Amino acid sequence: MQKIGLISDTHSWLDPRLFELFKDVDEVWHAGDIGCEEVLDQLESFKPVRAVYGNIDGAELRRKVPELQRFTIEGIDVLMTHIGGYPGKYAPKVKQVIYSNPPKLFICGHSHILKVMNDSSLNLLHVNPGAAGKYGFHLVRTAIRFVLDEGNISDMEVIELSPVRV
Repeated sequence: MQKIGLISDTHSWLDPRLFELFKDVDEVWHAGDIGCEEVLDQLESFKPVRAVYGNIDGAELRRKVPELQRFTIEGIDVLMTHIGGYPGKYAPKVKQVIYSNPPKLFICGHSHILKVMNDSSLNLLHVNPGAAGKYGFHLVRTAIRFVLDEGNISDMEVIELSPVRV
């Protein structure tokens, strides 16, 4: 069993509350637009991290994390990228991969819109944790916790961090 904390779009700002909210997770996953190396360093000193870079991430972050990660954990095939679209409107860069060899769990960020959707045509779960950072058009900052256990995805919990101050 693996407990996962999932965030995206921190844009160089990491909410200090995430350390308490993710204290019981085994890994933190970041679906891109990390923003700066300091955010990645803070996460890596806290828990094991799997991350992808996003469109705002510069050369240093792109040297440290890939654009696309595919891995298996607890018997679950996971595909994670930043710009991924959603069921019915997958992004061109991942569309062929998703349709030719669908993962069980597809994670992306970019839109700043929290989505958890089943794609029954491909038998996959699509998850976008929304945006955990302060910058962007989103009104509420969000993150997700869930459990992976022997091929099952369970206990998915949406966390509202706080409204974005305008």
